[in-house]
Amino acid sequence: MDGLAIYPGSFDPVTNGHLDIVRRGLRIFPRLVVAVAINPRKAPMFNREERIELLREALADLPQVEVDSFTGLLVEYARRRKAQVVIRGLRALSDFENEFQMAHMNHRLAPEIDTVFFMTALEYGYLSSSLVKEIARFGGDVSAMVPPGVAARLRASGPETPRL
Repeated sequence: MDGLAIYPGSFDPVTNGHLDIVRRGLRIFPRLVVAVAINPRKAPMFNREERIELLREALADLPQVEVDSFTGLLVEYARRRKAQVVIRGLRALSDFENEFQMAHMNHRLAPEIDTVFFMTALEYGYLSSSLVKEIARFGGDVSAMVPPGVAARLRASGPETPRL
């Protein structure tokens, strides 16, 4: 297939599940932009620059992947980048309901841009950035869940001290 695909997300932090979606996406699309979505209403653990840096480090072996960021509507960003496809990963039925609604709204706003869903690989079905952050906050080992650079950064931030 010709063209550019965009894989958007908060990637706070990037997980091995995200990386699996990128690698599988490259089997179908020749070029991919991993686009960090900036939502001013959310307070991420890692700022924009840190998330981009962690993604670039994790994807350094894939020259056909670019890491970028955007604010505003995804479809407007996709149009600016002349992308034909948005890639989304699905872990569970609850993901599907939200992603289904979003895909329809994006199609309504930009019918020339399609959404392609990838089912999460079985070994990553339980994995989410929120879960990784929670485990890391309490000193748990997340090294099997995230790229090495992310694991190191999470360890450096140290565990949270529980309040009783």
